[in-house]
Amino acid sequence: MSSVLENNEELDFASSLKKLEEIVKCLESGDLSLEESLKKFEEGIALARKLEMILDKADSRVQEILKAGEEEENERI
Repeated sequence: MSSVLENNEELDFASSLKKLEEIVKCLESGDLSLEESLKKFEEGIALARKLEMILDKADSRVQEILKAGEEEENERI
């Protein structure tokens, strides 16, 4: 994965998380109608799933890096 893609994902993660936090504040305020609340909730769920996918991808990458490091260490022994 290129560093440009990683930077874009990082920015996408940060902006998506900020948007999700804004949605949570709106929902917690209690100022929305039921219909507006449902729309915000649906949008929040979609963002949460997107964030989870980005985190899963990052976790997989970390695991790959750790595994590669272990393999290099074993080759030195």
